[in-house]
Amino acid sequence: MEIGTVSSRSESAQSLMQLYDLRREEKLRDARVWVVRSFNPDSVEDFMAAMQTEDYTYVRMVFGYWDMAASFVVFGAIDREMFTAVSGEMLATYCKVEHMIDELREKINQPGLLLNVQKVVDDWPGSQERMAHLREYLKEIYLS
Repeated sequence: MEIGTVSSRSESAQSLMQLYDLRREEKLRDARVWVVRSFNPDSVEDFMAAMQTEDYTYVRMVFGYWDMAASFVVFGAIDREMFTAVSGEMLATYCKVEHMIDELREKINQPGLLLNVQKVVDDWPGSQERMAHLREYLKEIYLS
């Protein structure tokens, strides 16, 4: 699967700055912190249990934000190389569910869940190694 590219890096830079501005919104910032620090499902059952709490909105916000951002890369509105240079947090988010994403999509009947994120990650050189490191690092600092 080939990810789209854009001709203008200045347009990509402008779009990335707008995405960054969205990340600074207080509620989304709180959600991002919660997902990285506290959302640690080991299984689809763990994921489903977390969805029964009021923190479910945090997961929806963060997953929605990153899938939207990744869609801009998939459809060529943002340069892939520029995006991946500044979007390591997306890997930290995706690595929490990547191991169960197919089963999760089936369980909740959402075949498109994080599909744009997956496409960008699959096209991101070194992403699997980086996510493996992130999984260990996040467990070490937040679960110990």
